[in-house]
Amino acid sequence: MGDFGVVADVSAIVVERLNRALDGLSAEPPRAELHDLSEPVQLDVPKLTVFLYEVAEDPTSRNRPPVRSLPPDAPTSRKPPMALLLRYLVTPWGGDQMTQHRMIGRALQAFYDDAVLDGEELTGSLAASTDALHVTLAPLTLDQKSWVWYAIQKPYRLSLNYEIRVVNLDSLDVSALRLVTSRTVNGVPSP
Repeated sequence: MGDFGVVADVSAIVVERLNRALDGLSAEPPRAELHDLSEPVQLDVPKLTVFLYEVAEDPTSRNRPPVRSLPPDAPTSRKPPMALLLRYLVTPWGGDQMTQHRMIGRALQAFYDDAVLDGEELTGSLAASTDALHVTLAPLTLDQKSWVWYAIQKPYRLSLNYEIRVVNLDSLDVSALRLVTSRTVNGVPSP
């Protein structure tokens, strides 16, 4: 489970996975980097930008029960973690069209072959957890993709849209539970 840094941790995992996929693509391999696309992309080498453009609550994971823990001295109940769905825009920049298409191909291949990120691939607050991140190519129409580019006020570029779920963000809402020490049945205390 993740603390407040879990969104940043997932973004770092995505960039690292893409950088491993881009190694060996050419003599000077392209690099993946986080970028919000508000400024021009520096094109010293070809790049794949990773832009987190939406964070949403995953509707398939709502209404989970509270998480209970029973340490010997003070049992607690915690609100269930918030299940997040992160949407990323992966865009090639620099080099010629063939290089950009190869970068797109490698990104597709990397997340198709490794669509579930878990175990040792998880770092930061997700390290050593049992969480698994499911990576899915988002089926957006051309109009929907155009709206994403319009929203960031940039001309449309060939790009991939990925969804990553379920990213669990731990709640800070913890309450102590009182242990039952006695009970009364029909007005008579039980032994």
